[in-house]
Amino acid sequence: MKYIHQRRIPLSWLLLSRQPLRLLVALSGICFAGILMFMQLGFRDGLFDASVTVHRLFDADLVLMSPRSMSSIAMSGFPRRRLVQAMAHKDVVGISPVNWNFLLWRNPETLSTRSILALGFEPNDPLLTNPTFAKKAQLLKNEGRVLFDELSREEFGPIKSWFNQGRIVESEVAGKRVRVAELVSLGPSFGADGNLITSRETFLKLLPTNPPGSIEIGLIRLKNNANPENVAASLRYNLPNDVKVLTHKEFINFEKDYWKNSTSIGFIFSLGAAMGFIVGCVIVYQILYSDVSDHLPEYATLLAMGYKLKSLSGVVAREGIILAVLGYLPAYLSGNALYAIVRSSTKLPVAMDTERALLVFLLILSMCMGSALLAMRRLVDADPADIF
Repeated sequence: MKYIHQRRIPLSWLLLSRQPLRLLVALSGICFAGILMFMQLGFRDGLFDASVTVHRLFDADLVLMSPRSMSSIAMSGFPRRRLVQAMAHKDVVGISPVNWNFLLWRNPETLSTRSILALGFEPNDPLLTNPTFAKKAQLLKNEGRVLFDELSREEFGPIKSWFNQGRIVESEVAGKRVRVAELVSLGPSFGADGNLITSRETFLKLLPTNPPGSIEIGLIRLKNNANPENVAASLRYNLPNDVKVLTHKEFINFEKDYWKNSTSIGFIFSLGAAMGFIVGCVIVYQILYSDVSDHLPEYATLLAMGYKLKSLSGVVAREGIILAVLGYLPAYLSGNALYAIVRSSTKLPVAMDTERALLVFLLILSMCMGSALLAMRRLVDADPADIF
């Protein structure tokens, strides 16, 4: 007995492609909504990632900070002796006291001033995980020397190009002369457009109002087999309440939470993504509703021939899936291109990742399927008795 396989007719695609201009308008609307969601979510996530650019680079398992500190742009000091007291714990193998504040940097070319994040530490202490940093840090033993972040924004001057040309690069920080001893790569953030690192001795000369026994950050390194959560809990119990003990991960999340919950920036970008979703829903609904209305006599004929309403609803649902896939692809490609432009222009870590790509696709799919579901209600009017 032979089985004859009947070829399925791609009815959904034929209905969409019958009017190319309408299909192009629909895909353009979906693509625009997708790009809007990609950019808003990208800016939001880029904000959170950029806010911890320096935090991620610290060579530390635990971090001490003042409970009065709100974020990297509002750090408060605490007694340095608390960091020394932490050395008494059996699992602590090293500490690094760090000063953290914003000072005025003078552009050596235009002589304009701009706020820059300055970090002060003991050159013999570990600070960053970069293996080449320790050698550069030894240059800071000479007073008035700084390490300049080569990824800082151009408004600070052509420091990188001048230094690579072999020129002696000098400028002023907080009105005092400093010399760039070497370059480092940290990266700007929403809180700081540029960074520099110097010794605590030089830092206190630049900011004499800062008490010598006060620091803003205390880095703690533990034994390889130590549990950071357990050591942090022990230090919280033994140290006074004028200091906060965080794991490195908690220190990063502390900064992210400030931008997420204490500012309106995260809400604004999320709202922008939601608006893109709503705009896309309206466009897709109008297209699918018009398509169903235009072909209502055909749907009525199919019902008269014995097709079930459920089968015809599946046709509209497949139209929604086709629109979602075809509209997502150019949105994804455009999103990658725009991310590259943003990175080049602002040096912010805005990049496509799998999680965001999947999220936007699911949003576009939900947008198209939701619109298709609303448009299906028009099929109820496909009554052969009324139409013919």
